[in-house]
Amino acid sequence: MPRPRVRDKWRLKKWYEVVAPPLFGSVTLGTTPADDPRKLIGRIMETTLYDITGDFSLVHVHLYFQIIDVDEESLKAYTRFRGHELARDYMKSLIRRKSSKIQGIFNVKTKDGYGLRITGVVLTTYRCKTSQKKAIRKIMGNIIVSRASQMTLDELIKAMLFGQLANEIFEAAKKIYPLRKVEIYKSKLLTVPGPDGKPQPAVVVSPLMYEAR
Repeated sequence: MPRPRVRDKWRLKKWYEVVAPPLFGSVTLGTTPADDPRKLIGRIMETTLYDITGDFSLVHVHLYFQIIDVDEESLKAYTRFRGHELARDYMKSLIRRKSSKIQGIFNVKTKDGYGLRITGVVLTTYRCKTSQKKAIRKIMGNIIVSRASQMTLDELIKAMLFGQLANEIFEAAKKIYPLRKVEIYKSKLLTVPGPDGKPQPAVVVSPLMYEAR
């Protein structure tokens, strides 16, 4: 008795071009397959700032984008900035013996209503006192929270990725103790403004997940 023909699911899939947000020049982040475009919603794409800008000095900056919309006609998937993180090897290379590492995690809100969690790291030239660490962490938090509230999401992303925010912290905190380096180590988008203006979770999931319930 002949076996029933099995459909090749791989052949049914289409390849979609994943596009970065306009802030990053709407460049192509890569391609991804799907047999149903709804399955693409929520997928995370990872790249580096080097891949987008061509500047090799930014190869340690990892970017994360989440697919939020798909155009079936053009076979394009559109993304939103989800966050960034500096490579662990890069961060390890900055650590020195007999120096202090001061880290702070701060929840902020931009002036256009986006909520983020930002992690900053300050590295001192020599080992400093606990009171000096607290003072530096306070300065770092005040600058990050204050500057975020004055910026749009796009402006804040630029300030984090291209050093503006880190430089501002460096100039203010070096008055407390000699510093060697300041980095915005990590960021994560937590909330986005909803249709009614109220914040809603930034995480997007495929509509198929709701249908399966």
